Amino acid sequence: MTDWRARRGPIGVLTGAGISTDSGIPDFRGPRGVWTEDPIAELLSTYQNYVADPELRTRAWLARRDNPAWRAIPNAAHQALVRLAASGREVGIITQNIDRLHQRAGSDSVVEIHGNMFEVVCIDCDFTDSMAATLERVAAGEPDPACPDCGGILKAATVMFGQQLDTAAIRAAVQIAENAEIFLAVGSSLQVEPAASMCAVAVDAGADLVIVNNEPTPYDDYAAEIVRDPIGAALPRLVSEILGD
Repeated sequence: MTDWRARRGPIGVLTGAGISTDSGIPDFRGPRGVWTEDPIAELLSTYQNYVADPELRTRAWLARRDNPAWRAIPNAAHQALVRLAASGREVGIITQNIDRLHQRAGSDSVVEIHGNMFEVVCIDCDFTDSMAATLERVAAGEPDPACPDCGGILKAATVMFGQQLDTAAIRAAVQIAENAEIFLAVGSSLQVEPAASMCAVAVDAGADLVIVNNEPTPYDDYAAEIVRDPIGAALPRLVSEILGD
């Protein structure tokens, strides 16, 4: 059997929270994850709870204010994917993350299937604003700032549990997975659908799946290779192997 590293076609990448932990952003489901250590925090990501509970929204705005992603910088794993694309290889990134560290590292083909934390939207009208501007309102004494256009509820431009994903983003993600000859799943528990199913889409289309994650995933049996090493070291090494360095 030909080693997957020898394939020369497009490379798809699915990234989860684990790729950003070296940047100081904790994951969610790991042993020291946000939801593991504080189960109530998961409620902040559930749309129905958020809409129904003003106190929960107040807590959510403080959590957004204190999110470590504001201070984070891209790490070696993010930079490795930039190097892979700079080599001339076709690289498409599907990310579950909302921190935009891929873009800040220099990646320009990124599909954000769960949105981003840097913009704010109204659930009732088309109003949008920057998160920074809305957090200024929080700092000025509005614990749960309302939409200035319609008085509706504001939230981050992220996809919460209970919300529909953006269909255009899903189509773009499927296209990356279907076109890939190598599909890297990095730092994701592969428990959240439909993001995780991109692995199956890629494998069904003929890709070799490589999983880089420190815990077992539901898709391990589909993988050509599984890497349990820390992502900050493992992904740069795999990129070097792909490039034949």
